[in-house]
Amino acid sequence: MALPTYASPLERIWHWTYLAICVAIFFFLIAPIVVVIPLSFNAEPYFTFTEKMRSFDPEGYSLRWYDTLLTFGMTNPDAPRDTSWWGDVWNNARWVGAAKNSIIIGVFSTILATVLGTLAALGLSRPEMPFRRLIMAILISPMIVPIIITATGMFFFYSSACVDTTSTFGRLLAPVLSNSGCLANTYLGVILAHATLGIPFVIITVTATLIGFDQSLNRAAASLGANPRTTFFKVTMPLILPGVISGALFAFVTSFDEVVAVLFIAGPDQQTIPRQMWNGIREQISPAILAVATLLVIFSIALLATVEVLRRRGERLRGLTPA
Repeated sequence: MALPTYASPLERIWHWTYLAICVAIFFFLIAPIVVVIPLSFNAEPYFTFTEKMRSFDPEGYSLRWYDTLLTFGMTNPDAPRDTSWWGDVWNNARWVGAAKNSIIIGVFSTILATVLGTLAALGLSRPEMPFRRLIMAILISPMIVPIIITATGMFFFYSSACVDTTSTFGRLLAPVLSNSGCLANTYLGVILAHATLGIPFVIITVTATLIGFDQSLNRAAASLGANPRTTFFKVTMPLILPGVISGALFAFVTSFDEVVAVLFIAGPDQQTIPRQMWNGIREQISPAILAVATLLVIFSIALLATVEVLRRRGERLRGLTPA
């Protein structure tokens, strides 16, 4: 915002001081992320800028660490890159396997969190709902409570939540349970844990959308003979859909970025990208971690841009901004 021509000298000084403070805060927040990106193209196995990189020598830059994401863990990484080579990548590469696990767990936990969070938000938005504040506080507690406490509680609960796999009910659940019949060290356990962490984000975004929702639209639909199910899917859902999708994106990002709960609950077969990065830091310091971090930054920026587009669309639908 430009200063008016009649601004006093003191106002001009404060204006430029304010801009300098904003730039300094922005640099403080973005600098660690910006530094990671060029380091991921380092030709040497270092986490620092080499002399060739500082002099912008092309030999100092390489895509070797991005190639490592495909070859690490392969049976025969030096084979010709044909169909069989890509099959080896898909089946054996550790980073690819971690990406597949992250996507599978993220998608299913997002679906579960979105459905449960939207239903909870719809209930909490009703004025006749008793103990709304208490219920809201309980539902968003996973966002407030330190994750280490939540993960510890989930670990003990999932370790004791076991069923007899010889019973009829146990045989039905056997494919998604561990050998001992427990939720720990299973995909289902990780999905439920990530859904628990994602539900608060869905509740908050959908509740914020429902605050500006005109309830007279539902009453108008009912007066025209629409039943509650038709009213929800034809009137309510299209208007709150941007908030629902925004909450789903936040839930997916939460799942995709979660490492503490995975360390406690997941087994060797449920390695996700954050856990693989954690293992790489502990076992083998490699700039391939920087390549993964760069890809995650690009992915996060794309999701945030999508959330912003949906937010503006939701405002236009509710008439808060001009079309």
